[in-house]
Amino acid sequence: MNSYSVISIIILYLLVLFGIAYWAERIAKKRWVNNAYVYTLSLAVYCSAWTYYGSVGIAARSGVSFLTTYLGPIIAAPLWIVVLKKVIRIAKQHKISSIADFISLRYGNNRFLGALVTLVCVIGILPYISLQLKAVSETFSILTSTPLTASTSSVFTDTTFYVAILLAVFVAFFGTRTVDAARRRQGIIFSVAVESVLKLLFFLAIGVYVTFYLFDGTSDIFKKISQTSEFDTLVSLTSLEAGVNWYFMIALSFLAIFLLPRQFQVSVIENVTEKHLKKAIWLFPLYLLLFNIFVIFIAWGGRLSLGSDVNPDYYTLLIPLSENNIILAILVFLGGFSAVISMVVVSSLALSTMLSNNLIIPYGFLDKFSRSHPERIDYYIKNIRRIAIFSLIVGAYLFYINFNIQLSLFSIGLISFVVIAQLAPSFFIGLFWNRGSAKAAKLSIICGSLITLYTLILPFVLDTIFDDSTFIEYGPFGIRLLKPYHLFGINFLTPVTHAFFWSMFFNILVYMGVSLASVGNYRERNYAEMFVNSNAQYLQENAFVWKGEAYVQDIRNMLYTFLGKDKTDRALKHFFVKYNLPKTTERADARLINFSEKLLTGSLGSASSRILIASVIEEQPVSLIEVLEILEENKKTISSNKSLRQKSKELVKLTEELKKANNQLQLQDKLKDEFLDTVAHELKTPITAIRATSEVLKDNDDMPSALQREFLTNILQDSKRLSRLISNILDLEKLASGREIFDKREHDLQKTIDRAVKGVLPIAKEKQIKIKVPQSFAPVKTKYDEDRILQVFTNVLSNAIKFVDREKGEIIIQYRYTTNNVLIQIEDNGKGIPKEDVPHIFDKFYQSKNQNIQKPIGSGFGLAISKHIIENHKGTIWVDEDVVEGARFNIELPCN
Repeated sequence: MNSYSVISIIILYLLVLFGIAYWAERIAKKRWVNNAYVYTLSLAVYCSAWTYYGSVGIAARSGVSFLTTYLGPIIAAPLWIVVLKKVIRIAKQHKISSIADFISLRYGNNRFLGALVTLVCVIGILPYISLQLKAVSETFSILTSTPLTASTSSVFTDTTFYVAILLAVFVAFFGTRTVDAARRRQGIIFSVAVESVLKLLFFLAIGVYVTFYLFDGTSDIFKKISQTSEFDTLVSLTSLEAGVNWYFMIALSFLAIFLLPRQFQVSVIENVTEKHLKKAIWLFPLYLLLFNIFVIFIAWGGRLSLGSDVNPDYYTLLIPLSENNIILAILVFLGGFSAVISMVVVSSLALSTMLSNNLIIPYGFLDKFSRSHPERIDYYIKNIRRIAIFSLIVGAYLFYINFNIQLSLFSIGLISFVVIAQLAPSFFIGLFWNRGSAKAAKLSIICGSLITLYTLILPFVLDTIFDDSTFIEYGPFGIRLLKPYHLFGINFLTPVTHAFFWSMFFNILVYMGVSLASVGNYRERNYAEMFVNSNAQYLQENAFVWKGEAYVQDIRNMLYTFLGKDKTDRALKHFFVKYNLPKTTERADARLINFSEKLLTGSLGSASSRILIASVIEEQPVSLIEVLEILEENKKTISSNKSLRQKSKELVKLTEELKKANNQLQLQDKLKDEFLDTVAHELKTPITAIRATSEVLKDNDDMPSALQREFLTNILQDSKRLSRLISNILDLEKLASGREIFDKREHDLQKTIDRAVKGVLPIAKEKQIKIKVPQSFAPVKTKYDEDRILQVFTNVLSNAIKFVDREKGEIIIQYRYTTNNVLIQIEDNGKGIPKEDVPHIFDKFYQSKNQNIQKPIGSGFGLAISKHIIENHKGTIWVDEDVVEGARFNIELPCN
């Protein structure tokens, strides 16, 4: 393909990404750019060019061992909810802007430790960035069919150089728009998330193409590769030693997902809320799984179709080109280019912040800043970071053109992982063990780095670049026990796992030994307690221990110099309001000292902020015993406050319950009055009718016999109604008091239901209402008092008949066995039961609120009596609230 066409595609793609980032910055507060999916996809910056190209290469050379790079992060993901959540909480509380700041702050804002961590990260990541540029250069060469030597013969004719400069411009523009390095860069993060989607889609596209277009599915590839002589080494671990190497490689990638500066940047600094971790712990492993579905099949397909004469790292690009599929090749190239961009952008952003805040500013520019105007300081800091960004990317490019041409993607990536892993003991142990000291952290990192240099980097450079293997074969001065790849006689590990094992062994040994043998100063122990006991309350300003003399005005003047008057006044006003302090306060306490350090940390780094605050206060040393006593007192205060808050919540809850109970009693009292009114009305109505009719009969001796019979019939009906009402009242009281004796015998449930239906059928037919009753072939028998259960069924059926529409009404009766019970359901298509009535419909003194206005026929005792009857049978009756239309009564009786 023509070089200018590919360059045009690259420029157009970069412009699109630039536009996406700019758009995301404009809508930074929208959910489009602030959600768990964007956060999780930004974590996929882990999948760099090494993943995109190198995984296929290692799969083609040594089979399934490529999986170790991904198993570590997958194992780590569930632990994020504990470890990463804690790290994020600490970082937000202290306005931490990098992993160097994090480790430095843990050990008392130690300036040298922050600088040391920065140097380790730069040394480890600079070759890694050059690896990405190497991938761009080599894939560009493959796509355009130009020799690689020609593309690197001159800096100004090398496309990779201009790509590197464009990436530096991109990072400088979006990464230095604010001085506060702890603030999120929504534009960069959203563009990284978009690139993560694209590189996954394009990688899946080439996987599908190779697996299902060039070959007849996965089984076809497996069948053909199994016939090759190398098959056994590609699909299995050949020995116990290989298994040990697997273990150490998984451990290495496990540490990398936490400690790589770019991963710390996206997972901690760019995190909006801890809640996003709940989605990330399963979505990120799923992303890695999708990325690796076709790796082994692309690798095997490449070996089968292209052989071993070409670089297997670039099978994904070479395969479509060999088939003249230019469009797919371009998409694959853009996917790899996306992996390069995201890694280079985020890594250079993180490293530039570390360089400015932990090396350049604290060791060279603080004095100059102290004499400058605040606006000029912002300008200086931004320029320092921009220069650092360009220096890093140009430095990576120079490393690439001088050394990287001879090195593989996989080897460079693993070296970077081992170097960064030297931060692990200081990071992880210090996070959970408060005895770790700054001296131990510094010595352990230096020791581990020197071991890595001796066992991996030095022999690697001598062998690969200078073609001298004497040091590897014979060791220094011919001492075979000191052979760098077989240190102390261990000869079954690969060079990378060998270096990782010994560097971690001595690193941890030094860290633990020095921490136990020496005691750090009070400031180290103070921050150690704050990190280890990192609950939300304990991280507040009152956990910071300080003793000395300091004045608010001195601190205010110093903050004016670095933050400006407006920002300082707003921050201090917030502080005084938060702690209810008068604005005229003259002397500063530990809370203000800590608050002021945090204000400066985001812009200048924790080490510089400590130096600046120390320059305007007179601090007195505090003994470790005093520190622990103060911290213990704070813990007790926090515990006491927590207990008081808990009791307060309980009192509030109890008050609400009492209020609710009181309202319920008032309602019950009101209902009781209404009930008595209703009962009085019910009793009075038939009595009044009987009396009136009787008086008419008495006063009219010459009344026709037909009319006399009608009047006597009315008197008889009203008497029966009065008798039923009195019987119901007596029944209700007898059932409630438990004085009723039930005659429980075994009965056929079908027959009892038929009797109940037969009793209400004349009324149903009069209103043209359908009653559907199931006919069971196998009889359902259980023990109950048939008369009483018949009374329940009749009450429920009568209620249903009252409230369904004439001619359209339908009542359905069903029953079935459940676990140790029989469930009977009576459902109608009437107007249903109001939700506010459902909880009280079986209450003794309850009637619907509008019943006195629109009163249905009946005494209103039926459901209360039914509830007592069922409960005396050890069963339950309730209204099914899930029914949308009509009403459904459920009656459950125990089986024999």
